[in-house]
Order: sequence, then structure tokens, then C-alpha cells
Amino acid sequence: MTKHSISFIAAALLSSSAFAAEVPAVFDAKNCKAEYPKASLLNEEQGAVSMAFLVSPGGEVVDSKVEKSSGYKNLDKAAVKAISACKFKPGTKDGAVAQTWTKVDYVWKL
Repeated sequence: MTKHSISFIAAALLSSSAFAAEVPAVFDAKNCKAEYPKASLLNEEQGAVSMAFLVSPGGEVVDSKVEKSSGYKNLDKAAVKAISACKFKPGTKDGAVAQTWTKVDYVWKL
């Protein structure tokens, strides 16, 4: 049996201007993990996928997109599906809870 590990890198997306300050949504990476797709394990696929998630003021994902593929569709889909199901701490705009985009990098490693 091959030992494998999965690691997260949560990237903060901060944008600010003279009028607005935005803090992106965040989630607990330790409690939100994707299951390695069986076909990807068998084929020894690994790589990093960069995604963006639009998080509602209630902490739910309302939209998602892959910004940079891992090179394997199964890994990309599994990462998006798993993170989309996670509960996020909502982001803020000008100090008030708001819908925000946040970036997440997910690393699949055997």
C-alpha cells in the first residue's frame, strides 16, 4: 500500500483601495480534507490545484473555479468538490460580513 499525504496551502487574497478593505473567507484546512480519487492513486497522479471560491456571508460556497489545474481532471474535481462542501468563516468588506472570493491551493502528494 502506498503511503500518501495531502497538504493545503491557504492563500490569502487581500485587496484594498482608498475606499474599501476586503478580508477573504477562510476555512479550517485540518478538518476539511478531500479523499484521494482511487483511479488517481492507481495511476500515481499527484500535483497542486489552485482554486478560487466565492463564499456567501453565511459561509457557504456559492461558486468555484479552477485557476490552475494539477494536470489531472480527477484531482481537480475532487479538490473542488471537497472544499466546496466545507464551512467557511465568511470574509468581510469594510468591516462588515460580505460575499468574497478566496483562493485555495490544494496539493495532492503520494
